[in-house]
Amino acid sequence: MSEHNISFGTRLRYKFDNLMAKGPIALIGWLGILSLVLVVTAALILTITGLTQDDGETMNFVEAAWKSLMRTLDPGTMGGDTGWGFRVIMLGVTLGGIFIVSTLIGVLASGISNKLDELRKGHSFVVEKDHTLILGWSEKIFPIISELLIANENQRNPVIVILGHKDKVEMEDEVKLRIPDMKNTRIICRSGSTIDMNDLEIVNPHDSRSIIILSPEGSDPDISVIKTILALTNNPNRRKEPYHIVAEISDNHNKGVAEMIASGEVTLVHTEDLISRVIAQSCRQSGLSVVYTELLDFDGDEIYFQSEPALKGKSFKDAVMSYEDSAIIGIKKSDGVAVINPPMDTVFNSGDKVIAISKDDDTINLNGRSTPELDPGAITSGKPVTADVEHTLILGWNSKACSIAKELDNYLSSGSTLKIVAEGEGIENKTAQLKGELRNQTIELLTGNISDRALLDSLGLEKFNHIILLCYSDSMPEQEADSKSLITLLHLRNIEEKTGHDFTIVSEMMDIRNKELAEVTEADDFIISNKLISLMLSQLSENKDLKAVFDDLFDADGSEIYVKPVTEYVKAGVPVNFYTLCESAARKGETAIGYRLNEYSHNVNKAYGVVVNPKKSEKVTFTDKDKLIVLAED
Repeated sequence: MSEHNISFGTRLRYKFDNLMAKGPIALIGWLGILSLVLVVTAALILTITGLTQDDGETMNFVEAAWKSLMRTLDPGTMGGDTGWGFRVIMLGVTLGGIFIVSTLIGVLASGISNKLDELRKGHSFVVEKDHTLILGWSEKIFPIISELLIANENQRNPVIVILGHKDKVEMEDEVKLRIPDMKNTRIICRSGSTIDMNDLEIVNPHDSRSIIILSPEGSDPDISVIKTILALTNNPNRRKEPYHIVAEISDNHNKGVAEMIASGEVTLVHTEDLISRVIAQSCRQSGLSVVYTELLDFDGDEIYFQSEPALKGKSFKDAVMSYEDSAIIGIKKSDGVAVINPPMDTVFNSGDKVIAISKDDDTINLNGRSTPELDPGAITSGKPVTADVEHTLILGWNSKACSIAKELDNYLSSGSTLKIVAEGEGIENKTAQLKGELRNQTIELLTGNISDRALLDSLGLEKFNHIILLCYSDSMPEQEADSKSLITLLHLRNIEEKTGHDFTIVSEMMDIRNKELAEVTEADDFIISNKLISLMLSQLSENKDLKAVFDDLFDADGSEIYVKPVTEYVKAGVPVNFYTLCESAARKGETAIGYRLNEYSHNVNKAYGVVVNPKKSEKVTFTDKDKLIVLAED
């Protein structure tokens, strides 16, 4: 159809369609103009013709306009009109008013409905400042929020803002269902893509206090994390000050790229490496995972940095013995370098800070004593047990299995063995490659179903020093993988009960809720991947300087956390305070930070007997089965 053949009606409909497409504000404006025209026209007619009600006075323009306006807004007003000329004019005004008011109500209702739909979509701008921003959505978000709620209890009007791919209302409902008590923190959810600059603008990252980037589900989640970092740091509207970004990365090969694009602004948590190290360390030391959880969560004791001018010129050992309610674990030098468990004669210089485990930053106080009360007679010169060859069993398989085996190799004596029982594609090739990379272990692979009781009975579990139970997180859905691990764990505990052999089992569970189900098995060590990563991300979002401390603690080189027999330090059966234990550990170049009582090793309500940062003046009588938790190099 050419332009010359377009009819007037078609053009009019086109204009009307464009008018309707402009939205409620434009429609309300046109309705207002139409109402004004109607009222003015009626008023002019009444004024010019002099029409009025029977026995009524002639009206001026203003009075006529007012009466017309009232009949436009209220059709019932014309019921008492008299005089047919006046009635006809007012009937026209009333009919026009009915059309206008009805249309106005429809437009307003539609506009409000559209606005509610827009709010539901979560695309409105967040006007907040100093908020914690979480980019992405996964199961890790719930423990992260739970930890941040505890950390925010002493803050004024704290806010957590979430940008996820889900519907805003759906995210809010999930958070309320999983975390009913929000304490004093407000949770704000928005829907959008974390790699879209326009969507990122909605959550106002420029005024945020810290940003946590969660790794999405999928085969290559690091790509999304790196794109999100780029979208934040390369935004033309970004703030001048550096961002405080904490992100998780799965593949170590991508770590360098992520650090390169956001140098000085991003703190990376390598998830696979972290979990592998903790599993390798925990399987050899029962209760160690409980210690890690205690240090990483905000409910209890945490790691802090604090200046103490009174320590200038004093040694690290003096600092360890100078705090009643805090465990000093290292020194943060004035140049920012953190040293964990330094030599005991290391001197504090101006600007140095203590690295302390304490309940809060305001509980890190000098005890005011010149010399602590010690019991030298209780201190023993017990020598550490000579390391023997160890036999480890890994049940199950995922991408962390090879990393765990390599990490174990750093701690084991030559001649140790590693047996892997699993099923799945590619495992034979990976274990064959692993054989050439290990120095202290020989590997044997057995293909089989780890939840098969007959297979478990045939393994001769009593000959293994350590059992590591991995979930099939790479090849199964999370809940199915956890269910398989849970069934296997129940079999292991039943075998333990029937044979009387005490196993050291470290179990990997992806979902925190499945840990609660598994606790009936009295397992004392769980490595919950999502929970552990969430705790780390939460801590680093509050203080990125902790990264250096965590790197040192989880690394095979340098000082790490060990759980050693208490009889290597003090005599059993003698009441001693923790100052005495600190003194004994210091003589060995170690830093004591807690103990584990064997009596409660299966009691979840007693944290499996683990006590971190005990009050140093309180006396405890240990048995020969109890352990001391220390920072040491071996």
